[in-house]
Amino acid sequence: METKIFKLNEIDQAAQAIKNGQLVAFPTETVYGLGADATNEDAVKNVYLAKGRPSDNPLIVHVASIEMVERYAAEIPDNARQLMKQFWPGSLTIILKIKPGSLSKTVTGGLETVAFRFPDCQPTLDLILKAGVPIVGPSANTSGKPSPTTAQHVYHDLNGKIAGILDNGPTRVGVESTVLDLSTSQPAILRPGAVTKAQIESVIGSIDLDRHHVGKNETPKAPGMKYRHYAPGVPVAIVDPQTDWQMVDKWIADQPFKVGVMAEKQILDQIAWSDNAVIYSLGEDVSDASSHLFAGLRFFDDQKDVASILVQGLDATGLGAAYMNRLNKSAGGKHLSLIHISEPTRH
Repeated sequence: METKIFKLNEIDQAAQAIKNGQLVAFPTETVYGLGADATNEDAVKNVYLAKGRPSDNPLIVHVASIEMVERYAAEIPDNARQLMKQFWPGSLTIILKIKPGSLSKTVTGGLETVAFRFPDCQPTLDLILKAGVPIVGPSANTSGKPSPTTAQHVYHDLNGKIAGILDNGPTRVGVESTVLDLSTSQPAILRPGAVTKAQIESVIGSIDLDRHHVGKNETPKAPGMKYRHYAPGVPVAIVDPQTDWQMVDKWIADQPFKVGVMAEKQILDQIAWSDNAVIYSLGEDVSDASSHLFAGLRFFDDQKDVASILVQGLDATGLGAAYMNRLNKSAGGKHLSLIHISEPTRH
């Protein structure tokens, strides 16, 4: 099967494919999602197969209206409605209790809750409305790999496995949505994202940051909580904010292989890098860095002679919390100052 790239004037065709039970990747402001009719169990099962995704990892259901949420949620509490009014459409996913039997266990991972998002991307809202159903949408990549921020990233991973990709160019935010659990009495962020803890608290008051480690036999409530994510084919290490980058370059010069370096422009510009350093700019600030993180990891995944990647760590506040969450998962928690790297092998 050849995967078709749908242009923005071909949304009707993409919607028909969704109606037919096929898989279509779609753009959002965060990353590209892998879309299927959330009410079609066979189609949803094929999402797991295409990604190679563990079936106990729940899926986010994308909607184009609050009314669509009301069809499937057991209730929408007042605090959820306040947040929807403030942040939807946008990069906030809200977990609510589900109406029994309204969506399959394949969508929920067997839980009694479901995660809803109203994305801030008009082509995808048009796709949902034309298909007439909510659309599941995990990141449109091979499970465990860096999330896709362009249609080309999706094509690289899933060509031949899905019907099509709706191409809207590069995404704006570059890291996935904030996931907020409102299914219990104490709201909690299960995954940080572009909507920050402070922004949420300004609307509904104090919330928790969930640091619970999901056990081997436990079903996670949200994506990204249990399995290794965002990892390219070579080791990644974080360079802590206080690190002297001149010493980093000296370390690179001592390595018998090429090393990828991902950092903000001001750092890259101040150093005459060693010949075996391959640099990739994360832009000017945390917003740029977040939007370029996954693209940079994918860039180095395609550089077959790069055997290690060093990535600038940022202050884990505001949007930096989402950036560092993804970077920590990509690096497996490894920092340059804490590891000794001998020449690694690709996997």
